[in-house]
Amino acid sequence: MNNKIKMSRQDRIFHLLNGILMVLCAFCILIPLVNVISSSVSNPSDVLNGRVTLLPVHFSIKSYLYVFKDNSIASGYLHSILYTVLGTLIAVAMTILAAYPLSRKSLKGRKVFLAFFMFTMFFSGGLIPTYIVVKNLHMLDTMWSVIIPNCLSVYNIIIARTFFNEQIPGELYEAAEIDGANDYDVFFRIVLPLSKAIIAVMALFYAVGLWNMYFDAVLYLNSYDKYPLQVILRNIMNNAQIQASMVEATGKVTSTDSLAITESLKYTTIVCASVPMLLLYPFVQKYFTKGVMIGSLKG
Repeated sequence: MNNKIKMSRQDRIFHLLNGILMVLCAFCILIPLVNVISSSVSNPSDVLNGRVTLLPVHFSIKSYLYVFKDNSIASGYLHSILYTVLGTLIAVAMTILAAYPLSRKSLKGRKVFLAFFMFTMFFSGGLIPTYIVVKNLHMLDTMWSVIIPNCLSVYNIIIARTFFNEQIPGELYEAAEIDGANDYDVFFRIVLPLSKAIIAVMALFYAVGLWNMYFDAVLYLNSYDKYPLQVILRNIMNNAQIQASMVEATGKVTSTDSLAITESLKYTTIVCASVPMLLLYPFVQKYFTKGVMIGSLKG
């Protein structure tokens, strides 16, 4: 016996249009990504002249060889991974520890604490006061100078707080307290196991931000051997432009050739900087529906 509900003609048209719209959205996202990857493995002059669309033209990995022959690229990757992993662990822990108490109605002064957090979203100290604080804490030119100032986001606290409010029923807390559980037992044995989705989403948010960190590293780090990948790639591009200009001055290459090399390097650095996050995203994508969508409601 077939128990399937027969769709009406309007429903079939709606699903068809919805499918077409999703395919168009997917193309809008994929085409620029494919273009960047193809441009990074194409001949530089073809890239400069706009001949590359979806497939590579005159396949070439010269730009990758140029980037990876720089010994500092490995150091950049290692430091970016260190800053991202350590910073994400600290940031997620602080966010959860701040959001969970704010979600409990039994917390006295909850609205006052929340108002303090919200105040910082509209009125920040600014660049110079923040730099002075980092300097006075003796964190300049250390990895803590790029991790600590970015380890808490009020926006993420609000999302996590809403998740705790919406997804963990108050009756569960009451049942645990009746069974003799204290606040630590409730948090570590009940709340955390039920919060994997929001923890994964927070981890991705912070990891992407820390991985793409550029300005803070330039501002607070002075030692070249402590630079993250983004700064190393910027330096490689600048060096390539300077070298191309110097060679151009000798007459061995034209200005068009130097522009083509720089343009090709631009796409190569984008791929080098984006691949780790693209590899991470599929593992946490399934949590987005539970984490972000539920956490963003009634924020």
